[in-house]
Amino acid sequence: MDTMRDRFAPVVSRLLDEDPRVAVVLAEIGKDAFHEAIARHPARVVNVGIREQLLVGAAAGMALTGLRPVVHTFASFLVERPFEQVKLDFGHQGTGAVLVSAAASFDWPAGGFTHMAPGDVALLDTLDGWTVHVPGHPDEAETLLRHAVAAGDDRVYVRLSVQSNRQARPVDGARFLTVREGRAGVVIAVGPLLDAVLDATEGMDVTVLYATTVRPFDTAGLRRASEAAGTDVVLVEPYLAGTSTGAANDALADLPHRVLGLGVDRRELRRYGTVEEHTAAHGLDARGLRERIGGFLGAAAGVGSAV
Repeated sequence: MDTMRDRFAPVVSRLLDEDPRVAVVLAEIGKDAFHEAIARHPARVVNVGIREQLLVGAAAGMALTGLRPVVHTFASFLVERPFEQVKLDFGHQGTGAVLVSAAASFDWPAGGFTHMAPGDVALLDTLDGWTVHVPGHPDEAETLLRHAVAAGDDRVYVRLSVQSNRQARPVDGARFLTVREGRAGVVIAVGPLLDAVLDATEGMDVTVLYATTVRPFDTAGLRRASEAAGTDVVLVEPYLAGTSTGAANDALADLPHRVLGLGVDRRELRRYGTVEEHTAAHGLDARGLRERIGGFLGAAAGVGSAV
């Protein structure tokens, strides 16, 4: 199966053909995948070289002319390194773009911490007006990319990963999807962590919500789920642990509730290892999740043996 990033260039190349507003801005990474698109649309596919601040500034300039720029590089170079430009050139100037990242939290462990960005969504959370999509399958990535490009002049972040669920789900770019229903808690699985959450909660009496759009946070969806499943909530996110606990707390502010945020730890794992080893070390595999979800929800959820 192809990866989300494998799907990215063909989808955006077709959008370049279909919509004269669409432009692509690259910073060396990913340029080879747009070779044919560059030949067809040389004025709308721009590679600025290894200059990430310029990457964002050029995209914002294009947006000011009426184009819809799609901006792509690794997450650490797209959100963290040029954060001042993201804040000012898009937010302060009131422009929009589609930022599409690769490498996620630890997709390329051999690259070391410079190529990891577990804090990207939390960092964007300090800014106003960003929509954040976290697909969990290449088909979902295609759907959400199309949503993002079609979203007028909005500011949208699409977080791609090599990690993927076994099957695609019908995502709409807005709401959480109910995958399993129960009565003893709500578990929100974000993007590529859905399969691990489903395996971890097998036999538990819990509702599982699938989130591929995390900003805006689907407050109404969580509240609906909590009517039957109660207000004990576990968030399982493929980036910094606790990134969305504030949003979940706000959603249930008028109700007694508890929220547990699971995700990537703040501590840096200094051994390169593999994606699977990083996932297990952060407790985001099925075994680690079952232990922590079960410990939080307790006997009411019908917690059985570890996976």
